[in-house]
Amino acid sequence: MKYNEQPVIQLDFSEEMRNSYRDYAVSVIIARALPDVRDGLKPVQRRILYAMNELSLYPGRPHRKSARIVGDTMGKYHPHGDSSIYDALVHMTEDYSLSIPLVDGHGNFGSIDGDGAAAMRYTEARLSDGAMALLENLDKGLVQFVPNFDESEQEPHVLPATLPNLLINGTTGIAVGMATNMPPHNPSEVIDGIIAFMDNPEISTKGLMKYIKGPDFPTGATITNSDDIFNIYDTGEGKIKIRSKIEIEDSNCGRKNLVITEIPYTVAGNKTKLLENLAALSKDKVFDEIYDVRDESSKEGIRIVIEVKKDRNIENLLNGLYQKTSMEDTYGVNMLAVKNKQPVTFTLKGLINEFVTFQEELYTKEYKHLLSKANDRLEIVEGLIKATDVIDLIIEILRGSNSIKQAKSCLTTGNTSGISFRTKKSEKDASRLDFSENQAEAILSMQLSKLIGLELLKLHQESNTLITNITNYKKILSDINELHKVIKKRLKVYKKQFGRERRTILDNLGNAKYIEEIKEETVYIMIDKFGYCKSLDETSYSRLAPETLEEYTHIIPMKNTGRLCVFSASGSMYQIKALSIPKVKSRDKGVLIQNLCKIGKDDIITYIAFEDLFESQLLFVSKSGYIKLVSGIEFETNRSVIASTKLDQEDSLICASPVTVDESIENNRNILMITEKGSVLLFPLNQTGEFKKTSKGLKGISLPKGDSLAYAAIVAPDETDIEFNNKHYNPQKIKLKNRNDKPYKIK
Repeated sequence: MKYNEQPVIQLDFSEEMRNSYRDYAVSVIIARALPDVRDGLKPVQRRILYAMNELSLYPGRPHRKSARIVGDTMGKYHPHGDSSIYDALVHMTEDYSLSIPLVDGHGNFGSIDGDGAAAMRYTEARLSDGAMALLENLDKGLVQFVPNFDESEQEPHVLPATLPNLLINGTTGIAVGMATNMPPHNPSEVIDGIIAFMDNPEISTKGLMKYIKGPDFPTGATITNSDDIFNIYDTGEGKIKIRSKIEIEDSNCGRKNLVITEIPYTVAGNKTKLLENLAALSKDKVFDEIYDVRDESSKEGIRIVIEVKKDRNIENLLNGLYQKTSMEDTYGVNMLAVKNKQPVTFTLKGLINEFVTFQEELYTKEYKHLLSKANDRLEIVEGLIKATDVIDLIIEILRGSNSIKQAKSCLTTGNTSGISFRTKKSEKDASRLDFSENQAEAILSMQLSKLIGLELLKLHQESNTLITNITNYKKILSDINELHKVIKKRLKVYKKQFGRERRTILDNLGNAKYIEEIKEETVYIMIDKFGYCKSLDETSYSRLAPETLEEYTHIIPMKNTGRLCVFSASGSMYQIKALSIPKVKSRDKGVLIQNLCKIGKDDIITYIAFEDLFESQLLFVSKSGYIKLVSGIEFETNRSVIASTKLDQEDSLICASPVTVDESIENNRNILMITEKGSVLLFPLNQTGEFKKTSKGLKGISLPKGDSLAYAAIVAPDETDIEFNNKHYNPQKIKLKNRNDKPYKIK
């Protein structure tokens, strides 16, 4: 099949989608989102640093516009959006995100508050000392270079990093179906741990933790579950809880100040949101103890002040803040990195092993490179020393030669044909010459100044130095222990250069337990015909017009510390805390009752405050005619849902009405029952006994075959009108009978 002379390829759509998505996922995982385990960099970071290296933006040199760096990176190596490249550049300047920033920024690169960086045309950047530890020896052929996206340039597949960047700076990345989240560590501890591993490759995770005690975040703070760190390092996964560092100070008028001086790492770059959250909790009276919240942070460091009212429980308030704000946050660790183009979850020991293996590879290549250069130089130096011994003969060869090629041939092979010599002896001596090609080139380009005695002495000294170096290089290359000594030596230099004291405190503090201090007050729970529920305080309720109150089918006054009990036709009782019902303005709608408890809208038969229920009895009437009274004390429970009565499989509740103590004492209430077919029965309430909630109760009505109970209610002595199914019933005109009598039709 052809279309416009081009063959049409028929493919299965689902198979093509599967293959295309798999290719996309692999590209995101390997080429964008996850770091390489060797240098700890994502491709965009590596390309930015390489582009800056090509621009010679070394430490100590002038900064260059960020737009130039982004442009070079995008045009030569990273064909993606400029904003993503600039964001990566900005991230590498953040000293609150990285233990060792890789880029030295000049200008507005954002802040820990969450302020964004200025546009790239305004900011400038250059490489930091930390970046140079990753780029060092890039010109020595230690790493593979690959073509860029259009094969017009070459870029390094990985940087020859001699600093453990992945462990020190950590990383974060979201790929397709996986993500990495590696915490930063203390440079000194990491280097000590690597040296310990090289000394003893069989060292355990616990042994490594004597040196690398745990993550060390640039923002400091406290890890509150340090006992979990071993499992995280041993598996590569887990969760760390980070808590702000707090100082308590005295304030004016007997008040206390809670001063936040260090924040969780997860809040870094978003401190303003924490402040807004604290201010909102204070404004909404969630924490009535808070008098004021203000930010006094400066270049000296973070200082968020929470002023607490006089004589308040500071510890309890702190626990509440830890629970309800990001003053305590969770950092999910997933030590995922790319190895041999495959995503792998590493343990702490695995990461160190990969770094050491990479260092062994780099240093082996470096010393092979040094050995090769030293051998080449020694060859030339020895040739020059040898040439000075026969310099007169060489001058005679040069004078008698017709070309450089002829002279070079004589120096390397002893070929004297065509060369004029003064004596036969000179010709014979010339025929014995056997300089190498490189030596001959060096001799032919040698300056006459090299014949000065001092220069000859320098050549001999250089020869001795080269011989010593070559011996050392061979020793290092032939003995892994010697190679490790060299690696350790450079790591110790980095420790001296980048080492610092630990900032993050490790502790086991357990979960913060907050006891909510609530000022008890009366509230009104308002429920409309659609099932929307809200809570109003007494002041708001008193301002409602009578016509507004008519819009609500249920209005339940109760304490804000109490519980609303909801009884369903299926025989369950649901409990909702008054505090969980939104306290809103009178004109607001509220939330559906179904969002507060798992009950169907058509299943609800009664709402009652538990404080009223506790002091009452509850009358239960089922569709099959069973009736009973249950003491409200039986419904005392902390569970959100319980069975309120016992029902047969096909039965359901039609009534759950409270009977107060006063009503029981008066002993003048009746029960009215109406069947599906319109028959009625009226009998005294005192004919009903009190039972446990697990009992079915007594037969309240003798139902004719094919009929069932549809309505039941407690009737007051003076009640004259009850409406059911659009019909009106006057209890005063219904004959009073006994419990379990047969119902009858009324005219």
